[in-house]
Amino acid sequence: MVETPWDPKIELMPRKDLKDLQFKRLKIILEYVYRNNRFYRDRLKEAKVDYNNFKTIKDIEKIPFLTKDDLRGFYPFGLVCTDVDDIVEVHASSGTTGKPVVGPYTRNDVELWGEVMARSLWANGLRKSDIMQNAYGYGLFTGAHGFEKGAQKIGAMVITISSGNTKRQVTVMKDFSTTALVCTPSYSLYMAETAEYMGFDPLKDFSLRIGCFGAESWSEEMRTNVEERWGITAHEHYGLTEIIGPGVVSECKCKKLHVNADHFLPEIINPDTGETLLPGEEGELVFTTLTKEAFPVLRFRTRDLAILYEEDCECGRTLPIQSRIKGRSDDMMKVKGVIVFPSQIEAALMHIIDISDNYQIIKTKKGEMTSLSVEVEATVKRWKEGKIDELEKEVEDEIFSILNLHVPVKVVEPKTIPRSIGKAIRVVER
Repeated sequence: MVETPWDPKIELMPRKDLKDLQFKRLKIILEYVYRNNRFYRDRLKEAKVDYNNFKTIKDIEKIPFLTKDDLRGFYPFGLVCTDVDDIVEVHASSGTTGKPVVGPYTRNDVELWGEVMARSLWANGLRKSDIMQNAYGYGLFTGAHGFEKGAQKIGAMVITISSGNTKRQVTVMKDFSTTALVCTPSYSLYMAETAEYMGFDPLKDFSLRIGCFGAESWSEEMRTNVEERWGITAHEHYGLTEIIGPGVVSECKCKKLHVNADHFLPEIINPDTGETLLPGEEGELVFTTLTKEAFPVLRFRTRDLAILYEEDCECGRTLPIQSRIKGRSDDMMKVKGVIVFPSQIEAALMHIIDISDNYQIIKTKKGEMTSLSVEVEATVKRWKEGKIDELEKEVEDEIFSILNLHVPVKVVEPKTIPRSIGKAIRVVER
């Protein structure tokens, strides 16, 4: 299954050479931020870090972590390492839990972004002959812009439709013979549902062959559901505004997530102690940017839980492999002594054929106690058949088989849970 990558020199580089390149670039970026940003200079001095004495890549562990609170504290341009006049593009996170994190880019940063996205989309199978429907929302969010830059570098046609107006999305997908869909995985299922409502068969009436999805956590079971609904191969993309946007990690045709580690140095740490973990151990992802100019980050704590592997891939790439994200450490819920991630509940729901893809986890806190319940839609056919209490029991039993925890389930009428054109809201606090 070995294929020719977008950049064979890097993607097939021997691991020792890659680590040597990472160390070389780490030393350069450390000197760069020390000279060009007061916050970084003070932080390194306070930690008594002398990068001139670094001997191996492992010396990165001497550098203090960077957190989202740090980034918000220097909103909007406090961590910029260039003149503001050198910034040609700006993006930002949603800022739903405070001030947004701002991502500024120099001209070289924009070129880098397009390059890593082209590398990522090429690994998914996107080619010059493809027609890519870009159904991420255009705006400050990085998603739509990153996918557009990468696809255009490959030479593919990009339909810049943005998100929303789902019936129009379906019509355009049909009329333009779209072959690649990029959006959140939950929105792709909403589009399939809308296509069926409009009288189309998603498996027969469209030209889709691949889907490139990201921006929200989704289970392997949901991936299977997306693929079966559309008859496509679904690939995952992982990125963060704080790092560059999409383009940090993406899948090859073997569905292994490869880190573009020549530009983004990954680590896994124990989220409680900060201790660096070995390949194969699960912990929190930490990233250092090695080549960004406007907004480099050193040891940024993502709060995402995953595993890194250093092993061969059938595709031939030697870039490190990252597991799919298990969840965010701040999404983790403790219910009656049991650790629960939303993805575990989603996995259980996807096993039940008589319920739809639309659900919400209801989280209720009373004092120190947290309780969960689930609301999920029945399929139209099952709702008409009735016996909903039996279906609720079936879903509860499936969740119990995964969590060993009883979670009450309420099955509701089809099309009553709000749809999302972007990131689906899966956990609701009441």
